[in-house]
Amino acid sequence: MPTRKPTRSLDEYEAKRDFEKTPEPPPEQRPSAGGPLTFVVQQHRATRMHYDLRLEVGGAMPSWPVPRGPSLDPSERRLAIQTEDHPLGYASFEGVIPKGEYGAGEVIVWDNGAYSPDEGGTLFHDRAEAESRVLEGIEAGKLSVTFRGRKLKGSWALVRTSEEQRSWLLIKHRDEAADPSRELIAEDASVISGLTIADLQAGRLPDPARHGTPPDLAGLLRVERGELPRALAPMQAALADEPFDNPDWLFEPKLDGMRALAFIEDGKATLRSRRGLDVTAQYPALAQAIAAQPVSSAIFDGEIIALDAHGAPSFERLQQRMNLGGEADVALADAELPVLFLPFDLLYLDGFDLRRVPLADRIEVLARALRPGPLLQPVQSFEADGVAAYDAAVALGFEGVIAKRREGAYLDGRRSPQWLKVKARRTADFVVGGWREGEGGRGSFGALLLGSYDQAGALRYAGRVGSGFSDRALGELRARLDALASEDDPFADAPPEPGRVRFVRPELVAEVEFANWTNDERLRAPVFVRLRDDKPPSEVLRSDAVASAPPPTTEAREAVGPGGDSRDVLDQLAREGERMHLELTSAEVAVTNLDKVLWPETAEQRALTKRDLLRYLAEVSPSLLPHLRDRPLTLTRYPNGIEGGSFYQKHYENPPAFVETVTVYTDSAGGDQQAILCNNLPTLLWLGQLADLELHISLARVSPQPDAGHLGTSFSGSKVHVEGSLLNYPDFVLFDLDPYIYAGTEQAGDEPELNRRAFTKTVEVARGLKELLDAASLSSFVKTSGATGLHILVPVLRQFDYAAVRSVAETFGGFLQRAHPRDVTLEWAVEKRGGKIFLDVNQNARIKNLAAAFSPRPKPGAPVSMPLRWGELDEVYPRDFTILTAPARIAAVGDPWADILSHKHDLAALLGAP
Repeated sequence: MPTRKPTRSLDEYEAKRDFEKTPEPPPEQRPSAGGPLTFVVQQHRATRMHYDLRLEVGGAMPSWPVPRGPSLDPSERRLAIQTEDHPLGYASFEGVIPKGEYGAGEVIVWDNGAYSPDEGGTLFHDRAEAESRVLEGIEAGKLSVTFRGRKLKGSWALVRTSEEQRSWLLIKHRDEAADPSRELIAEDASVISGLTIADLQAGRLPDPARHGTPPDLAGLLRVERGELPRALAPMQAALADEPFDNPDWLFEPKLDGMRALAFIEDGKATLRSRRGLDVTAQYPALAQAIAAQPVSSAIFDGEIIALDAHGAPSFERLQQRMNLGGEADVALADAELPVLFLPFDLLYLDGFDLRRVPLADRIEVLARALRPGPLLQPVQSFEADGVAAYDAAVALGFEGVIAKRREGAYLDGRRSPQWLKVKARRTADFVVGGWREGEGGRGSFGALLLGSYDQAGALRYAGRVGSGFSDRALGELRARLDALASEDDPFADAPPEPGRVRFVRPELVAEVEFANWTNDERLRAPVFVRLRDDKPPSEVLRSDAVASAPPPTTEAREAVGPGGDSRDVLDQLAREGERMHLELTSAEVAVTNLDKVLWPETAEQRALTKRDLLRYLAEVSPSLLPHLRDRPLTLTRYPNGIEGGSFYQKHYENPPAFVETVTVYTDSAGGDQQAILCNNLPTLLWLGQLADLELHISLARVSPQPDAGHLGTSFSGSKVHVEGSLLNYPDFVLFDLDPYIYAGTEQAGDEPELNRRAFTKTVEVARGLKELLDAASLSSFVKTSGATGLHILVPVLRQFDYAAVRSVAETFGGFLQRAHPRDVTLEWAVEKRGGKIFLDVNQNARIKNLAAAFSPRPKPGAPVSMPLRWGELDEVYPRDFTILTAPARIAAVGDPWADILSHKHDLAALLGAP
């Protein structure tokens, strides 16, 4: 869109601020957006707490501070004082305005979304006309608008009461969004960062790179303008065996209802079933409620459900409703058998096709756009914790959960492993191809013959189901089977039990619960659940029924950041050749000498090559990269393997373009040097190519978010700069436990070798340290060092420098030594450590580094520094974890340290510091 000068003046805004001192955005000309008009409400603690309502119009944002905040009670008239207009860039501003500056205090984005004037009908599709009406309303002193936000919904009025004092009233109109019982201002978290004003007061600052889902539809990633698509089929989910946790996925309850797409156009709503049938007439009350949504045009994907007496979805009650016919019956059913529509996705809105927009953004737009009511309620999504979501869903009577990739597009008409259904019971759908004669007292039929279609379109026999039928179902099913009778065998296999079966045209779909599959791909212990009249037989595919979708751990093996997909790297490394160019999404990494041995053969393990190292790094990158992010690296390079000598490299000149670096002043190197940051998969693979067999990281990061906005971000020029910066303030207190209990096979002067007795004692001492930390209410995380000992980390807010953090470690070390004087030492002299566990607190220093979680180590067998759960210590041994075995463990149990930085402790409060 072309840049346009604001029609409203920002002179007053600019005159009140010194942009050299305040982080607020300066006035600027912004491109005209092109989607619906947007609004923001910012909670602002200045002289007193208030809520700033800002409406986009005329290239700026007229603003009304509301001292008591908006209210959903139509009887409440909230004072709103119009102040200076703000620039459009202010809509995403969160942070702290410094003392002495105008409006000093904390600011969060309390709510945002789209809005439209609504007198005479909303205009979400017509920006130009909407702007004209809004400007007229502001000039006239009376403006009625409909908000589509997370918190503000429905119709509101802004009414001016005093021209001279700019005094207005903000009033909620009476509609479905009005709710006098709901206290809006109690919902105090930012819709962008999740932070509260209290968080900002405590020193946690929002990540400036995180702006949330844009309220302007035109600003959404991969959005497209276009006409409302009418030929759509719902996206389908593949099967998964069990629930899982993964931060890259969202989880929602699996609803036992009928899938439907809801189309809104020209003020009317149309409901289409999964099979594309128009079912609007069957659900007139739903259609009316959907048509009343505050949109010009839209397509919702969701589920029609009926509730039982306990409030849980009941397919049996829904079937009663589905089988009604005639207008009188339907009208009566709306009163006696009401149904609800629960949308979980939004595919199109007001002239914008959202199908390629990432799922997380589509869900956010849905949450803003939907106005809930008695017949429409959004489906709640849960982040990361899929196991807890599954347990909660099952406890509430749902079938299980649907897991969906956060960044996934909507693949209409396709079944994709980007959506996975995890059922409380193992079920699948099958085509009914015939029936077996009954025996004994069952005269209708004995069992249904089931099959599913293979890739060639042939119906393959899957077995028979003879249990789970009620007497009523037996009679109804027999009547439907007779109507479909056929002389032709629909199965491509040999007819099962010749002479004892009757075939039917393959037009019925049955859902069947079963224990598992036999080796010859037959159902074991099947039980009939229901007929699926909403599903066409053509969708019953053999691959969906027989094999579960790829496990989530495989789906999760994708690199963080611009690196691309690690599975592609694994496929490329499987090719022959000593050298190649690994092609990733946004970079190419040249690798050579792939068959060079880096770890020689041992009695327990084959020799391991650079190819093995690169495979390991690619496979575990989703777990490894978060622990490396933004931490300067010290490379430990072994170009000829662990027996060929090594050298350290803290700085690197002219790395590839995909490698991020930071300039750091270093006394020993004579000034400013480039330090490597490993923030993406290409960099990780490049380090593997350099034979960097240890990923040594700083305990400090170069990113100030979320707890170090008060620290300097200049690391160059002088030692003073570095010591006042983020790099002198670690995220952790480190306790490094090294056993000095010898195996007896070492040469004179050698360090102790790994042995069972030493590791057992190290575990014992580690548990003693954990007890001390528990007593101080400090969370602690443990991992193997990858050599002989253990590393224990306590995550802390970045309030103290390394010297202070080291003092904390020394204090706890002193307590531990006094509690275990015969087993623990803090002595630096090696000769005084014999027979004890050395607690090295001196690793808490800016010039020191730590082997990262999941880092390989240059020891025989290629061990890995493995994060553990405390309860595992008695069951594991450091040699259990190598670059060959670690991926399977990660796939099985995940990363116990995945959320380590979310458990930071306030050391200042613990120490009573001012």
